[in-house]
Amino acid sequence: MKWVIPITLFEHIDLELFVMKYSFRQLEVFLAAAHFQNITRAAESLAMSQSAASSALKELENQFDIQLFDRVGKRLQLNELGRLYRPKVEAVLAQATELEHAFSKHSEVGELKVGATLTIGNYLAVGVMAQYMNTPTRPRVSLEVANTSTIARRVKDFELDIGLIEGELQSSELEVIPWRGDQLVIFCSPTHPLAAKKKISDEDLRNATWILREQGSGTRQSFERGMHGLLPNLNVLLELEHTEAIKRAVEADLGIGCLSEVVLADAFKRGSLVPLETPENRNFKRQFYFILHKQKYRSAGIDAWIGLCRALT
Repeated sequence: MKWVIPITLFEHIDLELFVMKYSFRQLEVFLAAAHFQNITRAAESLAMSQSAASSALKELENQFDIQLFDRVGKRLQLNELGRLYRPKVEAVLAQATELEHAFSKHSEVGELKVGATLTIGNYLAVGVMAQYMNTPTRPRVSLEVANTSTIARRVKDFELDIGLIEGELQSSELEVIPWRGDQLVIFCSPTHPLAAKKKISDEDLRNATWILREQGSGTRQSFERGMHGLLPNLNVLLELEHTEAIKRAVEADLGIGCLSEVVLADAFKRGSLVPLETPENRNFKRQFYFILHKQKYRSAGIDAWIGLCRALT
């Protein structure tokens, strides 16, 4: 991309200062190569020939006398300089894309790549997607559902525009924004021996057989925080990645479980599962969060998504 300045206005200025030394295409090739770590796959993703993509990347590095990748055979690995510039390039291209949409008089909100943890993705995000897409231009939303650690990693790598998580997270690269409160509930089947008790004790929790979410999930993280002091003595029969599988296992009297009240509301209404009143010293309250890369450009679409999520609360 080159900007042309009328010479009659700036005759005393060296016009070379106003010539961009890189093109948006070169930046797109850089990001694709960083993602795929292979110039052939990067070229295919941009509908370019391998030679054109390779030339664009080489020209970008030569123009500034830098090296952005370590090259091992056909594999490209971002070096320290490449990792430093990647978020800046992401931000530049995101702003350029939104400006292009504005010039074209398109909708202010565009296609969004959203990641959500299982509880949020399966029980809350779909309703937000329906509202987001219900505009005259019908912007698309892609939704990836995974555990907290996976969503955080993909937001860090700019593979997702925004993440919705249910676990605590510490990261120097991510902005963590509180969204809404939630609470875990311990539950069992109506025929389980604990179902007849008005309140259960720590001893009941220690003696129970458990069906839990897997390590790395926000739900498991919140559960372990609430069960401090008892964890080494718990009898965990199954660790499952899907909440519905846990509910089915508990309904079959394989053990008791602990999931979000959002997940269990319908089952409690039907009576297929029953909540257990836990000891007062057990705190299962938690927070849902939005996560964004700190270098991520906050587009109108991201702001609209956050607004719809808050309205849903």
